[in-house]
Amino acid sequence: MAASNQNSAEWIRKPERSNMLMLRMMTWFSLRMGRPAGRAVLHLVAGYFLLFAPAARSASRAYLNRALPRPVRWTDLHRHFFSFAATIHDRVYLLNQRFDLFDIKVINEHLMHEMMRDGEGLFLIGAHMGSFEIIRALGRRHTDVSIAMAMYEENARKINQVLGAINPAAQQDVIGLGHIDSMLKINERMKQGTIVGMLADRTLADDMTRPVMLLGDMAQLPLGPFRMAAILRRPVIFMTGLYLGANRYEIHFEKLADFSSIPAGQRQQEIERAMTRYAELLERYCRRAPYNWFNFFNFWRTAPADGEES
Repeated sequence: MAASNQNSAEWIRKPERSNMLMLRMMTWFSLRMGRPAGRAVLHLVAGYFLLFAPAARSASRAYLNRALPRPVRWTDLHRHFFSFAATIHDRVYLLNQRFDLFDIKVINEHLMHEMMRDGEGLFLIGAHMGSFEIIRALGRRHTDVSIAMAMYEENARKINQVLGAINPAAQQDVIGLGHIDSMLKINERMKQGTIVGMLADRTLADDMTRPVMLLGDMAQLPLGPFRMAAILRRPVIFMTGLYLGANRYEIHFEKLADFSSIPAGQRQQEIERAMTRYAELLERYCRRAPYNWFNFFNFWRTAPADGEES
């Protein structure tokens, strides 16, 4: 049922548009002039992508056509790009511990503690939706909780560059994937009670995938995160930090799977059940907050020609 997805790594081949010098200048300006002044330029950023990034614009339209209950307008495309720019801009403040600037609501936080009663960690699986960085706000309440991200080295390098540009003191606890001992390192950290976060809505070219129904069509999602959780026999929670506009965020936790007691011979069925559940949750939150999913590439390989107004 799983297959190698030749086209799924389109997102990683796209050229980087970020400029570290510009990011440092934006950080300096935003921290000194305040969040409202910094946000004033975000409409220009959104306008730039709207006018000069046709592939991203086409992919945004293809996604919003599925997520919105009405025809997509240009204002929807602008709002999609603006929401992405806003969450990136808010990293400036989150990484500099300015949590006081935000109104953050947390839903089902108790699930993490209930599923860690044995003293060991769990998997926190999310998507490129809203802000994963907002989870740092939870660290103020639970300083005893350790969270590490599992990702491929190239992704970690890019993220560390961004973090360094925003705050040189910011540290990203990363467990590198793609190595022989990657799973051993994750297992060791989990035995110490670490929560390991992964994003499961993108793949690399050699990843094994499984087709699942998502927003009305079949999409290829990576098997890796779910297979790892099943092999290590750990619980899995779905997490998303939705951006609701202005300074408001809403963090949601949902029970995704519990691989701690898989019946003999049923691992594959449980993995497939977890992936289906993941797609259902991803679709639910795409419809709840449609401008929050930031996959600006041809996710279903069926994007319409850009310039078509629905």
